[in-house]
Amino acid sequence: MLQSYRKAAGHIMLALALLAGGPAFAADAKQPVGKVSIEEKQFGLILGGSSGTGTLTFQGKKHSFKLGGMSVGLNAGASKMSAVGNVYELTDIAQFPGTYTKLDASVALGGGVGAIQLKNENGVIMTLTSRTKGLDVNLGKITGLTIKME
Repeated sequence: MLQSYRKAAGHIMLALALLAGGPAFAADAKQPVGKVSIEEKQFGLILGGSSGTGTLTFQGKKHSFKLGGMSVGLNAGASKMSAVGNVYELTDIAQFPGTYTKLDASVALGGGVGAIQLKNENGVIMTLTSRTKGLDVNLGKITGLTIKME
């Protein structure tokens, strides 16, 4: 019973956060040009890191990629994160790889649910909603998430 309550509360919190944070992004009124799904393992003790894989769906084709990230600060624990989202401002597949940083603040909604917007040096934007399993205390700052095509 408590589990289903937490799950429902997480979905409600996610919807509210996206509605609250949506106007800044919606001002551009852009349509997504692709979709992305990511599986990532996060780990850390003082310095944190992550590695994972993902799939970009763009112009009807699926493209696999690898990712890695680094954070600095107080990190402890290990967790697994899965995320899905939309891709904007992508006109050529060659623009997708690169280092992504936070476009604006990420939202941690509790129950392992979160949302974030990332942008790379080519202007490509990803909006992701994620679900995390495991224990990961991160009081650091993300320095970047690097994507390389397979």
